[in-house]
Amino acid sequence: MLARRFGVACGVLVFTLWLGAWFFLSGAAERSVVWTQHKIYDMAAGAGFYVDEILVEGRIHADADVIRAIVNLDKGDPIFAFDPARTKQMIEKISWVRDAHIERRLPRTIYVGLLEREPVALWQHQQRIRVIDPDGVVLTDKGLERFADLIILTGAEAPQHARALFALLTAEPDILPHVEAAAMVGARRWDLRMKNGVTVKLPAQDAGLALRYLARAQESDDILNKDLEMIDMRVPERITVRTRPGAVSEYKASFVNDI
Repeated sequence: MLARRFGVACGVLVFTLWLGAWFFLSGAAERSVVWTQHKIYDMAAGAGFYVDEILVEGRIHADADVIRAIVNLDKGDPIFAFDPARTKQMIEKISWVRDAHIERRLPRTIYVGLLEREPVALWQHQQRIRVIDPDGVVLTDKGLERFADLIILTGAEAPQHARALFALLTAEPDILPHVEAAAMVGARRWDLRMKNGVTVKLPAQDAGLALRYLARAQESDDILNKDLEMIDMRVPERITVRTRPGAVSEYKASFVNDI
């Protein structure tokens, strides 16, 4: 009798273990958890915790349809079914988005706060034009007509040096409005093309000082509005210009004591 009972107990144990293994291996356990979660979400929604408003702040250039598809919510959806952390990860993959803050604002609001990247230049490379930010991040190559006023950069390594260039130009507000394009030469220095067609050759070293000399020449001699073809700043403390007809004249500037 004892042996029989022991055998029955072992049989029940084996069956229980088999049933448990089937429950987990078949995915029934996971489906049960998901079913339970959805029931809880539905109960919470019935108690007033549902989506009634999706508030988006900070969006300027990022595609609204893409953001809407990532959030993927309709009015009346259970608010606790929404995953802010996963949504943040996905939204921050959008090229325009530097940072995203996503949260549930109970009981009925989803908040999406965006910090977008700043478009500073058009990068022309390999017969393509793309919008980039100061860090050289490519933002888009679509709808470029919106960015027609941005400076055009050329050169394979131009995006990596964009922030440094714009820091120099921003420091000289009398020069910046004249600049139409900038070409990186040998990954070392810049040639600036002005809106009137004049090319300004900057040195590889002390480009900021060269721009300061140019600003002083603009202030004293209106140099950027003269009929010139090229302004060469590569020799320290010296400005060499070439007029359009081909005649060459030199302007020696010694502003060191005046700056």
